[in-house]
Amino acid sequence: MIDYEKLTAEYLKNSFPLFFTIARQAPDLEQVRERLALLVTQLENDAYHRVSQANNSSQVCVRDCARVMRSMLRDRADSLSGFSIAQAISDLARDIPRPDLQPPFFAELYNILHGLHGMGPNLVLMDIPLESPELHGRPAAIARSRQLDALWENVEQRMARYVSGLEPEIVALRQQRRDAIIDRLGGTLEEWHDWRWHLRHIVRDVDQLAELVDLTEVERRAVASARKRKVPFGVTPYYLSLMDPDPTGRDRSIRAQVLPPPDYVEKLSLARTRHDESLDFMLEKDTSPCDLITRRYPAICIFKPFNTCPQICVYCQRNWEIDDAMAPGALASEDQIAAAVDWIRSRPAIKEVLITGGDPLALDDQTLEDILSRVAGISTVERLRIGTRTLVTMPMRITPALAEMISSFRQPGRREVAVVTHVQHVYEVTPDVVAAVDNFHQRGIPVYNQMVYTFFASRRFESVALRRLLRLVGIDPYYTFNTKGKEETDAYRVPIARLLQEQKEEARLLPGLGRTDEAVFNVPGLGKNYLRAQQQRDLLSILPDGTRVYEFYPWEQNISQSSQTYVGRDVPILRYLERLEELGENAEDYWSIWNYF
Repeated sequence: MIDYEKLTAEYLKNSFPLFFTIARQAPDLEQVRERLALLVTQLENDAYHRVSQANNSSQVCVRDCARVMRSMLRDRADSLSGFSIAQAISDLARDIPRPDLQPPFFAELYNILHGLHGMGPNLVLMDIPLESPELHGRPAAIARSRQLDALWENVEQRMARYVSGLEPEIVALRQQRRDAIIDRLGGTLEEWHDWRWHLRHIVRDVDQLAELVDLTEVERRAVASARKRKVPFGVTPYYLSLMDPDPTGRDRSIRAQVLPPPDYVEKLSLARTRHDESLDFMLEKDTSPCDLITRRYPAICIFKPFNTCPQICVYCQRNWEIDDAMAPGALASEDQIAAAVDWIRSRPAIKEVLITGGDPLALDDQTLEDILSRVAGISTVERLRIGTRTLVTMPMRITPALAEMISSFRQPGRREVAVVTHVQHVYEVTPDVVAAVDNFHQRGIPVYNQMVYTFFASRRFESVALRRLLRLVGIDPYYTFNTKGKEETDAYRVPIARLLQEQKEEARLLPGLGRTDEAVFNVPGLGKNYLRAQQQRDLLSILPDGTRVYEFYPWEQNISQSSQTYVGRDVPILRYLERLEELGENAEDYWSIWNYF
């Protein structure tokens, strides 16, 4: 494999002489655009003539690289992205120094040109053929079945890297951790199973946290800084029991959920001090027609009566609104709740209400029942959806009494009640989570999962292992969200190309019910952009540091007139691969990532 950190402009020009010769001979920038676009189309047409059907993956690679190169050569792409890749190519062709161009930029350009010439990464995920051209009928079927056995054996081996919280040795470890935490906090086993005890003992102080779990020096400093700067922070005793006594890496995803990186604390606290409007990353203020209500789609709205949680996820979409874990005064006023319910009642188009926040299941049963009954009393509402992470952070909250109360609002054929949760990793799945889910299932309440595809859950087959286990637990995979491009959560972000690669290579190997989730990017101001649909975005440019710049189109583009789009910056692929290598991953195992756009 090429060492991209040592990739030079000279190497690029020597590898693709015709491309750069045409750019050098063009008299001006507009001619550079036109002549290179013609060359790109010619290379695409040539590929379809010379490549046999047996090698159609090469044709697809050429097609995709041609599409993105033509898109990036347009002058409109320059104005939207703030950078001209056509100018950069022209300068390189003419030996004009461009010290701004970094190795990740050259890596992107090299792989696009490589793919355009029919030489894209021809690596396959698994070197197991699924065909026997010389056989037909039953012999061919038997041979293919053996190949599929070998393929799945490989999948099993890859998933086995990720240990779940249901493994007997992990269950025993967590019981030891539970007992140690109970002892430290002065509780009893009976109190441990009472969710209210966990709320009373949320860990906020760094010294107390360090007594309950070993912290790295970076983690300790970051949590101390978060508390000093009044950045929301809190961990339930239960969730602390999921962390390994030593930070060995197996619990990396769990720690990353709640222990903020130093740059997160710095950036978030600074923005909160400035009352920076960019913290409202999803531009909810533009889709909030009434206090507590967000409406982005015609038949559903979000209702947020409770603005806090038992613990705070670092990359929470609404971290800018939350004061602290279980902060006093987080429950909206009676007048606000009544006005929001009246607003829903006056809009018969609203068929589904997502009750979230914050986490509504952190409310007591009586308060929650009152809120649910008000919404259920609206005759036009057909579905109540409850967004909660308590199944993972405090599963003892899901008592039979709570599940029974929530289920009482079901009316088969008239009104559905569903729960949407957020399980991030197989290491979070414990017998307590299984019991909580079963409490809902026994009462006819389906449970769905929305995971966020962060760096800490993005290794090969890490999410596949989660989806497979979720189905066995009784949770349906629903959405896999691309991590939002919030500046303070850069450490969590993953290139869109990696999520596409995961969906098309890894998730594709699961049986249908195990891979029913949809990969989406929740675009600020526009809503969900379905990443599998290429027509919903264009790659505009690649910035000097290797960042891809995309233009996303609104969900209603084929439904109603809308000229609004969103231009967003991604994560440099080369830097992502380097971070994976720091974890011990082999970057070559991810090499096809370059040709996902």
